[in-house]
Amino acid sequence: MLRTNQTTGADTSARLNTIAAAALAFAAALSPALAAPCTNPDALGTSRTLVIDPSDHTRLGSMQYRETLPLGPREVVLSFDDGPLPPYSNRVLDVLAAECVKATYFLVGSMARAHPALVRRIAVEGHTIGTHSQNHPFTFHNMSPARAQREIDGGIASVSAALHGLRPAPFFRIPGLLRASSVEAYLASRGLMTWSADVPSDDWRRISDREIVRRTLARLEAHNGGMVLLHDIRPATALALPKLLRELKARGFRIVHVVPAGGPLVKTATAPGQWTVRVASRKPPVKRAKRTRLAGRNIERLRSAGRRTTLRRLGVVGQQDMARRRASARMAVIADENPGRPRGLFDFSGRVPE
Repeated sequence: MLRTNQTTGADTSARLNTIAAAALAFAAALSPALAAPCTNPDALGTSRTLVIDPSDHTRLGSMQYRETLPLGPREVVLSFDDGPLPPYSNRVLDVLAAECVKATYFLVGSMARAHPALVRRIAVEGHTIGTHSQNHPFTFHNMSPARAQREIDGGIASVSAALHGLRPAPFFRIPGLLRASSVEAYLASRGLMTWSADVPSDDWRRISDREIVRRTLARLEAHNGGMVLLHDIRPATALALPKLLRELKARGFRIVHVVPAGGPLVKTATAPGQWTVRVASRKPPVKRAKRTRLAGRNIERLRSAGRRTTLRRLGVVGQQDMARRRASARMAVIADENPGRPRGLFDFSGRVPE
């Protein structure tokens, strides 16, 4: 009798898993095309769905590549990296649902294994799920091809396991955007599209939610739209998102949801030129007055004579001044790029962010 009960329990569990997998597959396939109507009259909403074929364009994002998504003026694609991580990913999903906005997620495999229910929620709510490696190492630009393949394939397998076997979208973003030709070639051979971005939000830096909103909007205005890079694991991002979406609506931006072609979804008709990055015309460089370098002994003599203002006006720079400026610049770069690591940028190889 005990054996019979165990068998029955196993059968029930298997049936439930099968039903869950089928429900996820159905939701993922149909949610972009048959999205539920938005019940919030003041919501930003999703203006349209862009269906793309990764085999047509293998690398996207004007930050690094010559092609990007074929968006119209004031159109925006929201993308979130590094999750899922409660409670921040939950909050981001709540905000997106309230505003009827669909986004693209690039999930880390180890995070997906730690929080599979949250991965399934992302899928069921109709967002596109891509991958972001298994452990998020910041060494894709110099790691061996074999290790890069393990990271890529492992991340896909982990996300797929969280989705009860459903494959994620063939979209991949390299951690840290640290690209390498060998990695990009392998991704293309697997039919995976490499995503960079057009507009970084800088939310991975230790800046406030207000500053995230300010920088993102300023860059979107400069680009007249584009693909935005955000991180749903950041508390400041969760706080910034409601304000950002309200401002996007107020400024006339429109959200576009990107999904891969396949099954009932036929790719959106586009012209080749729509994918090409348009480089803004650059202003000619401003000619600066030639600076004169004086020996330290002479510069100190002039300073002692009360000639500091004259020296600054003439652009005279002493050797000691130049050394100080170089040291100050180096310290500024170090402070900017390493704001309290490992809390600024995360390596998810077995470590949970603080």
